[in-house]
Amino acid sequence: MTGPESELVDPAVVDAWIADDPDPATRAELTDLRKQDPEELAERFRGRLTFGTAGLRGPLRAGPNGMNEAVVCAATAGLADYLREHHSGGIVVVGHDARHGSRRFARACAEILAGAGFDVVALPGPLPTPLVAFAVRRLGAIAGVVITASHNPAGDNGYKVYLDSGSQIVAPVDADIERRIAAVASVRDLPRRQVIGGDRGVIDAYIRRVASLPRGDARVLRIALTPTHGVGGDIALRALRAAGFDDIAVVAEQFDPDPDFRTVDSPNPENPATTARLLALAERVDADVAIALDPDADRCAVGILGRDGWRMLSGDDVGVLLGARLLADAPVDAVVATTIVSSTMLGRIADAKDVRCVRTLTGFKWLTRAADNLLYAYEEAIGYCVDPEAVRDKDGISAAVMVADLVADLRSTGRTVDDLLDDLTRRYGVHAVDRVTRPVDDPAQAAAVLDRLRADPPTTIANEPVRVRDYADPALAETSPPLRTNAIELIGDGIRMVVRPSGTEPILKAYLEAVVPVVGDDPGPARAEAARRLAIWRQVATTL
Repeated sequence: MTGPESELVDPAVVDAWIADDPDPATRAELTDLRKQDPEELAERFRGRLTFGTAGLRGPLRAGPNGMNEAVVCAATAGLADYLREHHSGGIVVVGHDARHGSRRFARACAEILAGAGFDVVALPGPLPTPLVAFAVRRLGAIAGVVITASHNPAGDNGYKVYLDSGSQIVAPVDADIERRIAAVASVRDLPRRQVIGGDRGVIDAYIRRVASLPRGDARVLRIALTPTHGVGGDIALRALRAAGFDDIAVVAEQFDPDPDFRTVDSPNPENPATTARLLALAERVDADVAIALDPDADRCAVGILGRDGWRMLSGDDVGVLLGARLLADAPVDAVVATTIVSSTMLGRIADAKDVRCVRTLTGFKWLTRAADNLLYAYEEAIGYCVDPEAVRDKDGISAAVMVADLVADLRSTGRTVDDLLDDLTRRYGVHAVDRVTRPVDDPAQAAAVLDRLRADPPTTIANEPVRVRDYADPALAETSPPLRTNAIELIGDGIRMVVRPSGTEPILKAYLEAVVPVVGDDPGPARAEAARRLAIWRQVATTL
């Protein structure tokens, strides 16, 4: 062949992929691209979608550098090969959300795993990600797979793996599975066996477990809820009602699963515009608390009526509130965990209770491995693990039930969430947080910022001495849990900033925290001082 395509991608590679692709739609997509857009075709074959500690996640498109049925089949074959080496057999749970392609990808995954000799439990219909994590532990499964891209844009999908602990995979397992994926010769030749039905008993057991979590007796509470066009709506309603919370208003236009997320620009409840309808509903129905789940319901955002109107709490606010409640009667051998980019207040609360607090790298794949006797874990990105014995991952639905329990208890005594936050602040000091997010063109650009900081680290910020902690230090790979990663922490007196590239998106992130003691009963002056210092460091973060 001559012409542009022959200069950009090997035609034989394209021919082989098209011949092996089991999906006629993506075969046709590649055939059209080779005629109409050789540059885009070359992009599709510029490497494979990499299988990492988050499994697979990427845009829905044909070719090896996208999420499609051929890529899912190869990933499943690689996973099956890994499981065969480490287990003589066993149960594998497969679930999926309601995104474009999710049902088809889950069916292919289940059939290939069954064809490889495993007992596959396919959960019935689109369901929250935490149900897969729950099912793995409840059924004693050797692995679980859920097809989801969580809160990513509508054009993405993903493939997430749990192993027999019910936790997400970590290195070096990801690299081992990736090597096996690359060795798959043909996905069309993989044996398949049809998987019929699903286990609804897992859903009922999950509802019962979540409903048993509340610590208090108060149940008078009005809740405003949105599942943000995702799969958590029905299960969240069932769980809240089973726990005794019956007064629930929902954002009707966001309640049914919608893979296009039509009412929001982003389905991430951390974005203020995404929760605007929820807060409007909360105000309209005079709710006591507002709760937003992300599309696969593993994360939970919380809104309250504060002194200046309705607002969404930060992930650190909710993380500390839930942590303080669970630590109130924690056994002495309990362990709580949070990440290096989250607030340090949980550690101070744990110290006061003589409970160990472990700080890990970002991600629940690390948090849930902090200790076997883990009581609670959270990260600032609105992820909470309130029941690690049942779900060894973040779970927005169980978190929502625990939030309802907390707010109902406060309401029954005439107190508010702001009152409790003030109490914690007076005792442990202001822990003000902020985050600066900067889009980059590619991961190399984010890495270059870290390289510049390593080569020429600042010694002062705002005329205050600063020391540097480089998380790329090889010695940190030997800590337990391991803390080595591509991140740098700038540390001042009562203030710090962690800079790292995102693991799932093309952005550079800077996480800031200012800690100021409260003198007297009024936390206002300490909050003002923390805000002043954060503003200075935020300006520095924007110029990195």
